[in-house]
Amino acid sequence: MSATNLRRLIVVSLILCWEILPRFHIIPELFLPSLSSTLIAGWNDAGEYGQAMMVTLYEVAVSMVFACGGGILAGAVVGSLPRPRVLIMPMVSSLYAVPLVILYPVFTVWLGIGSESKIAFASIYGFLPTMLATAAGIQTIDPQLLIAARSMGATLSQRVTKVIIPAAIPTVLSGLRVGGALVIVGVVVAEMLISSAGIGYLISRYRTILDSAHVFAGVLLVLILAVAFNAIIRWIERYTAIWQTGTRAGADATGRNSAVLPATA
Repeated sequence: MSATNLRRLIVVSLILCWEILPRFHIIPELFLPSLSSTLIAGWNDAGEYGQAMMVTLYEVAVSMVFACGGGILAGAVVGSLPRPRVLIMPMVSSLYAVPLVILYPVFTVWLGIGSESKIAFASIYGFLPTMLATAAGIQTIDPQLLIAARSMGATLSQRVTKVIIPAAIPTVLSGLRVGGALVIVGVVVAEMLISSAGIGYLISRYRTILDSAHVFAGVLLVLILAVAFNAIIRWIERYTAIWQTGTRAGADATGRNSAVLPATA
């Protein structure tokens, strides 16, 4: 059986277990409502969930810009320049080990319980891993590629767009995947802690009244959001594979030229 078919079989099995186990009272409905009950609860309050989803999507989108865009930019600068790398990287690595959820009460005091505090918290939550992965990716670029680009008269912008970014794409995308996932987690967790809107707020509100079907309807929406984000990252990986292939071809050509030149001399 192929890996794809095996994954589909696992997903179908989980869906069947979700429906059958509560139906036959193997698991109480309070702990795990059946899939059909969850879908009916979500459908009956589709308007409420739709509005909450729009709030969460807005917060996630803005946080992605700050966390992933800022993280890639800062990581590229820090990874390219030796002095900032030596000064900043140890501090950022130490800060990444701190549980940042302790900062959320501070953000609510500064920015209130609206979307601003969620965006600030989720941005910082996803910024650090994206920056660290990008800086690490920049450092692993083969120096021969940059030397070859300079010898062929490439400008700084051409070296950045044609050499540095394509060569660092695998690690940058890894950081983007982790950072983006943490942004989603940060927004939902912040909404669950202190909020008046969003999917996390609905999950927390229905949890307090023990309405498991509505709680799992919110969880299902968060799961769909995470799967959609992962699909977007996979699409970007396929799209950027052209750049990576070109970079590897350039590296192979550089290696062949380096091997030929001494023999010719």
